[in-house]
Amino acid sequence: MDKLRTLEIFIATCDGGSFAAAARLCNSDPSTVSKAISRLESQLGLTLFQRSTRQLRITAAGQCYARTVRKMILDLSSCESELKQLNDSPCGTLRINSAVCYGHLYLRPILKAFCRQYPEIKVELEINDFHVDIIENDIDIALRTGFVKDSRLIARCLSPMDFLVCASPDYLKERGTPSCREDFRSHAWIGFKIKETQQLQPIFLPDETGDYQLYELERSHITDDGEAMAYMCIDGMGFAQLPHFLARQGLESGELISLYPCFRPPQPDSGVFAIYPKRDYLPARVRVFIEFMTDALADMGESSNQTWAREWPSVGLITH
Repeated sequence: MDKLRTLEIFIATCDGGSFAAAARLCNSDPSTVSKAISRLESQLGLTLFQRSTRQLRITAAGQCYARTVRKMILDLSSCESELKQLNDSPCGTLRINSAVCYGHLYLRPILKAFCRQYPEIKVELEINDFHVDIIENDIDIALRTGFVKDSRLIARCLSPMDFLVCASPDYLKERGTPSCREDFRSHAWIGFKIKETQQLQPIFLPDETGDYQLYELERSHITDDGEAMAYMCIDGMGFAQLPHFLARQGLESGELISLYPCFRPPQPDSGVFAIYPKRDYLPARVRVFIEFMTDALADMGESSNQTWAREWPSVGLITH
């Protein structure tokens, strides 16, 4: 920054023709300008100005140096303006990384409308179930169920994650509807294996007071794909405790039935989050995407503290 300031003083001296004029242009004083020019000449090992008591005359070396410095300052100013415009305007490439199920069921259906509203934004979509390093991989925003604590990142909650115990009508017709938690031990259950940890997702069922408690059950079938788990449930292969975004289509179509009011894990990192790098100036393309996503979720009855699942009717099983 000191060198850039010195170069600005040098150009002001060229334009003003004197240290006093340069001082006025740079909001400084003649002594400071004179010292800056002398320091620059010393660094270059060149005489940029011929000084006399009556005038200041630029040398041939000074003229040559001035041409290069002017171009450099102009290029720098143009680059800064271009970058500011890119940052302030919703344009450029938006790199999104999303969890698989959420990406297919919630994100993909709104992308066309988003791109129509912001035609200057090009979307690059990555879908996987791993918590990638979004800074190292140059990702603008990640949509994740849960988040890894990282001081370099901001995790904005898009919605809680509500779970529903579901089964297909055909399964209930064939095998019967459980009347209490113990009845589940004689029913088929579809388990979900978490890819990163290879652990089975725990099952929570309400006790006699209606409070959800961890409940140990044998899994008849296991998958590490959320959509597969939902479709296996729809196909009548057993019960499944599905997150709200996986259960929605099946419940709305009548292919699934919810047996209990939804369960919401109490942990603060249980939810759906938009995760992006912490920075002083958030690019417009990221800002408008978060706003668009938030509005789309609101149309679906979801916000940072609620989902549609809270209001979904259940068959009202006995819990004791």
